[in-house]
Amino acid sequence: MSANPLTIIGAADVEAVLRGREPEVLETVRKAYETHARGASSLPHSSFLRFPDSDKDRIICLPAYLGDDYQLAGVKWIASMPDNVARGMERASAVVILNDRLTGHPRAFMEGSIISKQRTAASAALASTVLATGEPDVIGFVGCGPINVSVAQFLANSWPGVRQFMAFDLDPARSRAFGEVLCEHLPEAVFTTAASLEALLRECSMVSFGTTAIKPYVDDLDASPAGATILHVSLRDLSAGAVLSNHNIVDDLDHVNRAATSIHLASTQTGNTDFVHGSLGDLLLGNVKLPERDERKVIFSPFGLGVLDLAVADMVQRTIARDGGGTVIESFLP
Repeated sequence: MSANPLTIIGAADVEAVLRGREPEVLETVRKAYETHARGASSLPHSSFLRFPDSDKDRIICLPAYLGDDYQLAGVKWIASMPDNVARGMERASAVVILNDRLTGHPRAFMEGSIISKQRTAASAALASTVLATGEPDVIGFVGCGPINVSVAQFLANSWPGVRQFMAFDLDPARSRAFGEVLCEHLPEAVFTTAASLEALLRECSMVSFGTTAIKPYVDDLDASPAGATILHVSLRDLSAGAVLSNHNIVDDLDHVNRAATSIHLASTQTGNTDFVHGSLGDLLLGNVKLPERDERKVIFSPFGLGVLDLAVADMVQRTIARDGGGTVIESFLP
């Protein structure tokens, strides 16, 4: 038997491992953020493979190392093809490779889009519990694709007392389908479709943006209640003015301040990043304090760190190794 077998883990096994384990995934993401904030990680900038015939299609490479108790190295390779939605396919597809830290040998190759959705949703939900001043009356969702479906499930788990949810999407049919999935997950939920983005912002003290926007279309957040929590998961929805007019928390400033994100546009306009209060990891460790609450909203802009993918992928791989599943290839390496 090979000393270094490779385990291939498909979507069905990944989904089975993660189903119903939102609290555990949330804690895994928390620990990864704290490990990164302590400096026990290596996180090169993501590389974007773009195409000369499209400004919206891209494939992104996220290499990472997560130290301390993890000792994980690996990479996520994730494609985003928005036109797949019209083809009846998922917009994103991905793989994650986990490598042994000492030998460098690959030890697991797994479907990555489910892991990516879960770590993204857990990141948003974790930020919501840190940044919100209290339980929201209504949670809103802008964009009704798979990312916000996952965010909704994690927010519902993190805020079990919330029963009111609202969504807005340019395609009303997607909004209705989103509501059906949400109510399936939460039979007691009261779901409404907003007539406009402004109507949603006006009603919701917590909003998750999960769109495929490549440039800002929200000029300001004036319609939102004072002190609202804005989970800017899709990163490019808000204008520089909307960012600069409010409090800002990021996952990693060096990573999020690039690639034409709203944070990047704001820093280009001002010539600095003084408008960013701090990172979620530093808030969790107590290295920075929450911004003093006033009329301004608190915007969380997570670029999406590869260390989170590694941590959740490791959770999947360890579960598979313990309980069985996947396909083990003994002779993959020479």
